[in-house]
Amino acid sequence: MDKTILIIEDETSIQNIIKAFLENEGYTIVVASDGVEGIAKFHKHPPDLVLLDLMLPKIDGFAVCEILRKETKTPIIMLTALDDDDNQMKGFDALADDYITKPFSMPLVVRRIEAVLRRTENDNNDKSDTIIRYRDIELNAESYEVFVDNRSVSLTAREFEILKLFLENQGRVFSRDNLLNSIWGYDYFGDEKIVNTHIKNIRKKLGADYIETIRGVGYKIDKED
Repeated sequence: MDKTILIIEDETSIQNIIKAFLENEGYTIVVASDGVEGIAKFHKHPPDLVLLDLMLPKIDGFAVCEILRKETKTPIIMLTALDDDDNQMKGFDALADDYITKPFSMPLVVRRIEAVLRRTENDNNDKSDTIIRYRDIELNAESYEVFVDNRSVSLTAREFEILKLFLENQGRVFSRDNLLNSIWGYDYFGDEKIVNTHIKNIRKKLGADYIETIRGVGYKIDKED
């Protein structure tokens, strides 16, 4: 498989379980037991993906994610016992690509890893040079940049793809299932409420409700005149 995963987890028992399972799946594993070591290992052994615990010694996972995001787009999956909405929102605000709560199923974790890596590869291979403009929004599909009224907006890769999907399909209503299939892929087995979290996060970052909720149906962006 030739993919390296960095596990930043302070509980040795969990660290060992994840490491053994992923090595059996063909991944090369690098481990770190605190935030400082995790950042150092990231620089010493640049991974293809990071599995990041949040309640870490020295530097917590949120800070680690923010530090790494300033220098890399390497996908980061948060793996944590913090399962409330506020912490999930905080994780996505820190530009994590996914958020998995403990206790977790290792086969499910593997599928989520595969999905994130697949999206990353598709993003790198299929970027278009199209610039999409909608009201105050300018989206550059080649550079993965978004501007609102000339203000740069930092979106995660998944948030970017959701916004791009809406902008390319103005006036179309997308149900949660539509979005899960289009953005997460058919192999996603998590809670569909993750869609709500991403929509809320996009709205917050854009600073306006460009995305309209169609109660009982889904979401859409109005077609621009």
